[in-house]
Amino acid sequence: MRARSILLHTTLVATIACGRTAPGRAGLVYYESYDPRSLDPALSTDVPTGEMVTLAFDGLTQFDPDGRLEPALADRWTASPDGRRYVFHLRAGVKFHNGTPLTAAAVRASFLRVLAPGTRGGRPWPLYPIAGAEEYAAGRAAAVRGMTLRDDSGLAFTLTEPLAIFPKFLAMPVASVTPAPAPPELGQRPIGTGPWRFVAWQHDDALTFARNPDYWGGAPLADTLIVRIVPEPLTRAAEFEAGRLSVIEVPFGETARWRAQHPGWLAEKPALRVVYVALNNRRGPLSDTRVRQAINQAVNVPEILATVYGGRGILARGAIPPALAGSDTTRRAYGYDPTAARRLLAEAGYAGGIDVQLWRTASNVELSRAAQAIQSQLAAAGVRVELVERDASSQREAARKGQADMVILDWWADYPDADNFLYPLFYSGSFGAGGNYAFYSDAVTDSLILAARRTTDDAGRTALYRRIDDRVYTAAPWLYLWFPKDLWAHRPDLGGWDLPVIFNGQRWTHARVGGR
Repeated sequence: MRARSILLHTTLVATIACGRTAPGRAGLVYYESYDPRSLDPALSTDVPTGEMVTLAFDGLTQFDPDGRLEPALADRWTASPDGRRYVFHLRAGVKFHNGTPLTAAAVRASFLRVLAPGTRGGRPWPLYPIAGAEEYAAGRAAAVRGMTLRDDSGLAFTLTEPLAIFPKFLAMPVASVTPAPAPPELGQRPIGTGPWRFVAWQHDDALTFARNPDYWGGAPLADTLIVRIVPEPLTRAAEFEAGRLSVIEVPFGETARWRAQHPGWLAEKPALRVVYVALNNRRGPLSDTRVRQAINQAVNVPEILATVYGGRGILARGAIPPALAGSDTTRRAYGYDPTAARRLLAEAGYAGGIDVQLWRTASNVELSRAAQAIQSQLAAAGVRVELVERDASSQREAARKGQADMVILDWWADYPDADNFLYPLFYSGSFGAGGNYAFYSDAVTDSLILAARRTTDDAGRTALYRRIDDRVYTAAPWLYLWFPKDLWAHRPDLGGWDLPVIFNGQRWTHARVGGR
C-alpha cells in the first residue's frame, strides 16, 4: 500500500512539472511524524499542522529560520508610542491561490473566523490582546471593537493594554489569512497566499504541494514539495540514507555515528525549547524553596544530558534559551552537590528524606530515560521517587490539574521571545492549562512580567527579562535540565535550506536540489 502511494505521488509530481524538471527545480521531500490535524489555520494547535499551514498561507508578519520577525502580507507597520495601537499596511498585488485579491477585509474576516464562538478546537489566544476579542470569542459581543479597516489596504488594531511583542503574535499560524468567505473544505483543501499551492493529501501517508509561481516573495526554487508521514525515527533515518527524504532530525541514539560518518551533512542550532521537571510548588515538601533547591543540587544534569540526549543540549541556568534576549548563560548554576542537597533537606525539616512521584510518558523515549536517571540520582540524596507512567495526554492533564508532584516536560516556543518562556510558565495567571505547571506564584515576579510586556524599549524589556529569570531561578520552581540543540541532516545535493529555530520559520522557498 505504501509503495503504491509513493508511486502515485511520484507520478503526480511528474504531472505537475509537465514532464520537465529544470536544473535545481526538482522536488523536495520533507516529513512529519504524524498526520496534521487539519490544514485550516483556525485549527492550528500542533507542530505538523502549523508547519503545513505555513507552506500554504501567510500572516501579516513571519519569522525567518533564525527567528527574526519579518514583514509578510503587511510590508510595514507602525506602533503608537504607548504600544497600544498598531497600523498594518498590506502589500500591494497579492492574490490567493484561486486568484482572489488580498484585501484588508479578508484579514479582518480571517481573524473574526478564528475568534468566532462557533470555531471549536483552535487556540485563538494570539488575537486576544485586541480590544474586544475575548468578549467576541465568548459570545458576549457582536464585533471586535479594537479591529478597524483603514482602507482596503490597511488595518488598525487597538489593544487592551500595551504589548510590545504583538507583531510576533501575528506571525503564528493561527493568524494566517484565508479568503473571505472561507471555502467550506479549507481544512482539507487549503487556499492561501503562501509559496506552495496544495495539490493532494493522502491521510497518514503524504501531502503534495506545488510551487506558487505568483508568490509575492518570489516563487520557490523547487517545483514540488512532498511531505511524507513517517512516525518512526529509525525508519526516517533509513529513508533518508536511501535518498527518499531531503532532511531528517538525527535520532538521538545515532548521534555519535552520524557525527563520525556524515559530518558534512549535519546542521546544528540551539532550539527555542527547554527541557525541565516542573516541581509542584503547592504539594507537600515541594512547597519549600529549600527542598526544590536541594532537588536541583542532587541531580547530575551534565551526565544525564550526555548519556540520554547525546550531549545535544545546553545546560539550563534559567528558563530563557540562550538564543533569546534576556538569557543569562553566566548565571551561577546550582551544580551537582548531593551533600549540600541533603543539608538543605535537613534544614527544611526532612532529614529522613521525602517521598514524591515523578510523572513521565513512554512516548518520549529520551525524557522517559531521563526520568529514570533522575529517580536514581535523587535516591542518593534521600528523595525517594516513584515513577508514574501515563500516555502524553494523561500526563499533561494531571500536570494541568496540579495532581502531579513532579512531571518531566519540554516546552516549545510559539513565538521567539523570552516572554514565551516567562508569561506562560511563571505568571500566576497561567496556572495549569496556561503553562504554569509548577504552580509557581510570586507577586513581584507577576508585576515584573507585566511590566516587561508593556515596555516598548527593547533594552529595557531585555533587562526586565533577565531580572525575572534570575528571581525565578533562585526560587527553583523547576528541576532545570537543558535547552536542546537541534541536529539535522540534509542530503548533499540540497542547497538553500536552513535549520529553523522556530517550527514555522522554514518555508522551503530557497531550497533546491542540485546546487548550493
